Amino acid sequence: MSTPTVHEAARDLPVIGEYDVVVCGGGPAGLLAATAASRSGRSTLLIEKYGFLGGAGTMGGLATFCGMHARSYGTDIQSVHGYVDELLDRMAAMDGLNTPHLSVDDRIAALSYDISALKIAADELVLAGGAELLFHTSVVGIVKSDDATIDAVIVESKSGRGAIRGRFFIDGTGDGDLAAWSGAPYERSEHLMYPSLMFRINGVYPVEAGQAWKTVRRLMEEAEEAGTHRFPRKKPIVRPQRNPLEWRSNLTQLSNEDGSAIDGTDVFQLTRGEIQGRQQVKDAFAFIKAVTPGFQDSYIVDIAPSIGIRETRRIVGQYQLTEQDVLECADFDDTIGVNGWPVEAHVVGDVEFRFAPDDSRGFNQLPYRMLVPQLVDNLLVAGRCASMTQGGQSSGRVTGPCFAMGQAAGTAADLALSGDGTAANVDVPTLQRRLEADGAYLGTTAPKGMEIVVA
Repeated sequence: MSTPTVHEAARDLPVIGEYDVVVCGGGPAGLLAATAASRSGRSTLLIEKYGFLGGAGTMGGLATFCGMHARSYGTDIQSVHGYVDELLDRMAAMDGLNTPHLSVDDRIAALSYDISALKIAADELVLAGGAELLFHTSVVGIVKSDDATIDAVIVESKSGRGAIRGRFFIDGTGDGDLAAWSGAPYERSEHLMYPSLMFRINGVYPVEAGQAWKTVRRLMEEAEEAGTHRFPRKKPIVRPQRNPLEWRSNLTQLSNEDGSAIDGTDVFQLTRGEIQGRQQVKDAFAFIKAVTPGFQDSYIVDIAPSIGIRETRRIVGQYQLTEQDVLECADFDDTIGVNGWPVEAHVVGDVEFRFAPDDSRGFNQLPYRMLVPQLVDNLLVAGRCASMTQGGQSSGRVTGPCFAMGQAAGTAADLALSGDGTAANVDVPTLQRRLEADGAYLGTTAPKGMEIVVA
């Protein structure tokens, strides 16, 4: 007779490492956090479940840095700086960066890149500061030394199960795993933003294709109006890569049978999303190839290793960044960086963009308080799971602000360890001075000399 549970015997786990700072998750927030912590002189370990860094930018096939730029009083600028500048320099040295291009109806700049260049440059950036990397390792739990202090994370890999001790931890998991396990308050939206599965198309004739990002959108809209086709969502994004023979494609939308968004913390839904996404890729590409000039001999060269999750848990920290903060270009006394991306809400069958006024500064500041969870002392949370409302997270989750949050978290970890060990008591003016000394832009001065050339 089967029972609903099985018993797993208790066991002592080996401690396989001890560090000043342990960073979990190697996306843009995590890799910048590890870089900042290690360059502050702290022994640092970055744990990543895949075999490479970059998060959605690599495993999700995104191939575009969003939120690195802002349109400030009508001028396009690079608004996120700091250690990310070194990352971009390393990618440019491999000829892995495109010229920034105008995106979202030509209202904001984005930067496409070669995914392989990001993988290599991210390794180099993190290791150059003395941090260690542990790939192919999943963080599956935590151990606390008291109610407010994390002592160790539990990890599992092909080498078995073990514990890694740290004095301070940074949650860059995207899903807020460490925060949730440690008892920090968090939110989950009733209606999550929909994930997508990215893919790349090769064999395009670029001259004939021209501005195909406009052509594809028009052809898809016309086909839907004629009733001959139905696509997962409106506003498809199809743009050329570093080599114009290759184009990245972002036009899928993944859902459950009841129409709700795939939940990135549910493995059964994730499995459904992967299968559904590949079918959507197959169908959408067949249409693009059949009707789009310049794509007649094209083929799918790559489907992303994983679907791209936009939203799961969001911590409720000392402050929640709101949609109003984004649209009103809010200032904060405890700014640690800026975000110039619009609100980008992936709703049923569509993507809704909302921008700050055209004559505005074009970016909001990011407060340190959005990184600080409640009830856990030696933890900071950076990335899309930081403290934001759903509307605020629809903007603040993209790459640029995640880079800014990550560098701030890594630097703050060093300051916390130099003080009483708690994130909440970090001296913010000192943190701000350190960030600016390391090249970060906090939005407290006019963005002069930051103009960019866009393609």
